[in-house]
Amino acid sequence: MINIPKGTKDVLPTESGRWQYIESKLRRIARLYNAREIRTPVFEHTELFVRSIGDGTDVVSKEMYTFEDKGGRSVTLKPEGTAPVARSFVENSLDAMSLPLKMYYITPCFRYERPQAGRLREFHQFGLEVYGATSPYLDLDCISFAYNALVGLGMKNIMLHVNSIGCPTCRKNYTDALRSYFKPKLDEMCDTCKERFERNPLRLLDCKSPVCKSIASGAPKIADYLCDDCRAHHDKLTSLLDSCGIPYVRDDNIVRGLDYYTRTVFEFVTEELGAQGTVCGGGRYDNLVSEVGGKPTGCVGFAIGLERILMLMEKQGVDFGEERPDVFVMSQSPVFADECLKIVAGLRAAGISADTEMTGRSLKAQFKYADKIKASYGIVIGESEIASKQIKIKNLSDGTEEECAFGDIAARMKEKKNG
Repeated sequence: MINIPKGTKDVLPTESGRWQYIESKLRRIARLYNAREIRTPVFEHTELFVRSIGDGTDVVSKEMYTFEDKGGRSVTLKPEGTAPVARSFVENSLDAMSLPLKMYYITPCFRYERPQAGRLREFHQFGLEVYGATSPYLDLDCISFAYNALVGLGMKNIMLHVNSIGCPTCRKNYTDALRSYFKPKLDEMCDTCKERFERNPLRLLDCKSPVCKSIASGAPKIADYLCDDCRAHHDKLTSLLDSCGIPYVRDDNIVRGLDYYTRTVFEFVTEELGAQGTVCGGGRYDNLVSEVGGKPTGCVGFAIGLERILMLMEKQGVDFGEERPDVFVMSQSPVFADECLKIVAGLRAAGISADTEMTGRSLKAQFKYADKIKASYGIVIGESEIASKQIKIKNLSDGTEEECAFGDIAARMKEKKNG
């Protein structure tokens, strides 16, 4: 037997309805916020991620699926969705559209890391990207989208954590201060933090090692190093969050793991998923478009990990609205199969989910099957039904029945479905 690759997961027919439920809810929120879908390839030129994410990040240095194609070009399965959208924005001159431009995606991503609950090597993201403005009002709109999406999916006990990591100018002073603070303590820290010290000292703040976490608690705070413009931007954003009633906490340790972030960074966090508590992360990245060859363009966005969302929704007992056929049409004998198929075709044409027996099972077995697939109603077709042109629609939950003429089946089922 050939097994599934480590770190990947099949979405089975019994589970796919839950994914569709989440995706349809997110698409509905996107329409409310005037965001339109963008779809980018599963793989891109490796240079895109090196330039945008940063060759000093864990994602680029350790986690990317990179290989040479048959033409000798280095390509990479996308580890996240933001950089490909930036590439598409530049390549397709989307700045010629009316700005700000709001785009969303639902996409698979790939990172080579140790598989664990809520963290797979192939995972899925819903993301929003807003291009064309540096205003904190766009930051608010983006955070509001994420907040309403999570609430709309029925999740509870999620808190917004927000921070500013400043612009490249004020962040340089801050990273210098971090190096000065951490350098005499490096011998006590984990090997990962020792690697990050030179490459990306901001990442020292979000290490999960208890020892490193304790050391980082005394580190300088970015708020003390923000320039006037970055401070004003962050203060305006928090005042907007207050006025909109979106609860949040200021969190100096949120830095995000990718180089392209500037100013606003945020996460929606839960304590119900253990170490994998971040279900949504995002922020502002005003230098990203110029990094991939375009003109300087204000950008802000976020990504939601769908596997983690699904885990949290299941843990919290969210009702996914289980999929089930509206009606199952049964035949007393295989000789009535053609008539059953005609009825099913008419029901489907009317927008009613319907199925029928196609394997020659007994009527008793058909009722068992209808129960197993959780059909709402059952219709039995036999000689007397054919002769009288009357059938009985049976509620399979409570056993009640009502008569109906052949020609009225679709209309009657539509009435039942709609209420």
